[in-house]
Amino acid sequence: MTATQIALDEAFVAEVRRLGRGARYVTSVCTGSLILGAAGLLQGKRAACHWAWRELLSEFGASVDEGRVVRDGNIFTGGGVTAGIDFALTMVAEIAGEAYAKALTLGYEYAPAPPYPGGRPELAEPETLEAYNRMMAKLMDQRRAEARKAGERMRAQAGVA
Repeated sequence: MTATQIALDEAFVAEVRRLGRGARYVTSVCTGSLILGAAGLLQGKRAACHWAWRELLSEFGASVDEGRVVRDGNIFTGGGVTAGIDFALTMVAEIAGEAYAKALTLGYEYAPAPPYPGGRPELAEPETLEAYNRMMAKLMDQRRAEARKAGERMRAQAGVA
């Protein structure tokens, strides 16, 4: 299932909402932020998501942020899957301190050097971005529709027009 399909599961979203309202930290990486949004946890908050889907955050009243890791209060969101390592180290620093996170960074030999540059649209070759967008076009339409429906549901439950 995709995050937008999960965002339409009322029981699941209600449980995320319940847990999120009492949590010390509310976190997600990649399109998980769309589920947090559907739960109403991102209204008025800055949030990150995978670049191809981040525009969908506005359906949930979130402010789109292009950061790999974004903190707004107790909410931490990350960009695409590879931002998950940055995200994890940010959370380690939050919980155990910066010195510990730095030691883990060294211990994990975390020194990214992608074999193909261009992991974000502004860094990609135009023909690579075009090919990606063509491959994803049908899926994007479906996800936009699902996000729109989940956003409408979230606003109706919150009594927001």
